[in-house]
Amino acid sequence: MITPEIKQQLSSIVGSDWVKDSPNELYAYSYDATPMFQSLPDIVVMPATSGEVSALLRLANEHGIPVIPRGSGTNLAASTIPVQGGLVLQLHRMNRIHEIDTQNLTATVGPGVITADLHQAVEAYGLFYPPDPGSMRISTLGGNLSQCAGGMRGLKYGVTKDYVIGLEYVLPSGEIFRCGGKNVKDVAGYDMTRLLVGSEGTLAVITEITLKLLPLPETKRTLLAFFTSLVDAAKTVEQVIAAKIIPATMEFMDQGTMRVVDEYARLGLPLEMKSMLLIEQDGPEELVSKDIASIAEIARANGAASVEVAATLEEGAKLLTARRSALSALSRIKPTTIMEDATVPRSRLADMVAEVERIADKYDLQICTFGHAGDGNLHPTCMTDERNKQEIERVEQAFAEIFAVAIALGGTITGEHGVGLAKLNYLPLKVGEGGIELMRRIKAAFDPNHIMNPGKIFAGSARRRMVVRR
Repeated sequence: MITPEIKQQLSSIVGSDWVKDSPNELYAYSYDATPMFQSLPDIVVMPATSGEVSALLRLANEHGIPVIPRGSGTNLAASTIPVQGGLVLQLHRMNRIHEIDTQNLTATVGPGVITADLHQAVEAYGLFYPPDPGSMRISTLGGNLSQCAGGMRGLKYGVTKDYVIGLEYVLPSGEIFRCGGKNVKDVAGYDMTRLLVGSEGTLAVITEITLKLLPLPETKRTLLAFFTSLVDAAKTVEQVIAAKIIPATMEFMDQGTMRVVDEYARLGLPLEMKSMLLIEQDGPEELVSKDIASIAEIARANGAASVEVAATLEEGAKLLTARRSALSALSRIKPTTIMEDATVPRSRLADMVAEVERIADKYDLQICTFGHAGDGNLHPTCMTDERNKQEIERVEQAFAEIFAVAIALGGTITGEHGVGLAKLNYLPLKVGEGGIELMRRIKAAFDPNHIMNPGKIFAGSARRRMVVRR
């Protein structure tokens, strides 16, 4: 409980302007981008420095107040829902790009920096930060780190964890630690950096991030391939990789997604096709041209009904922007849009898409599938209405079956969204009860009083329901 005395102490740490507790302000922080999860915090506090974060955590730890670190709230796992009330630690004021080091090819940033802003800043130096989550124009780097966000360039370049090389972080005790740094090699002790990436705010608060950068690719080209068969599209993905070609982006859309995206973006797609691949390659001009020609040949050999190469960089960028709009386009169909992610080995991609279609028919649901074909990460997306309780029951049953199928195919319950509150019931399918218990023991070492983002990843149970604390 936040007493007047505690509120005064919070105000003395960050200033009264940065402590919010009006009903409207609390409501604004009661939800994130995950549909149908909601719970009111008791207070919202906005620190600007590591020292302020340290003092706030010491105070919260002393009084047993839950702390929920938060960026822009764009996550799709209900990871920033304050299910036990408490203190939302909004980190958007820590939004400085402290350094772009062109000698070591690193950037050091605050957790509140918007992902797309870093892209723009480093590209001005001819450098490149590859992770590109769909929410990159809104999401913060601290949020990307907490969820280990992916994106369309994951096949060739990896995800957030592959670029985080150093951290400053604060424990619930208020102690400030550093791990990693600018060294290319560092195996001194346990890899605390990798442990904290993807920990969803359950272990510590990240206050500074050092990121690896790459040289900006010389050029890029985009190709579209359309198929009358899901199997042919999946075979194309497999054979492109088998040919030792690693595209920067290799995206998949099923027919339902194509239709909605085309209506939204007016691309003139051939909507009689069963599926499409959107492939981008980047690098030196000669290599890019060679790879795109080879990919086109492989697609045609695997039954592609049509293969088109974007004539200009601008046309290619338009196509990629349209793919990024898939969730927005689908969200126009019904009041509630639930986008999940399940990942399988590339060789099981067609099996997974077929299973999603089967499950959608079984439960009489509208589920469209798109995603990152090159790394097997699919986004089955259900358009529904949370007011229809019977349908929501079927949605829950359908996604439970989808995750079980992903595991049976050698995959996982989440490739880039994280576990949070939305998927904690499914985590034992992947890691087992022994794995859950080991995670609990790790959390207890960092957070013995269990104040850090409680109720997430492996604690308790959750159903996809609107639950508002009042």
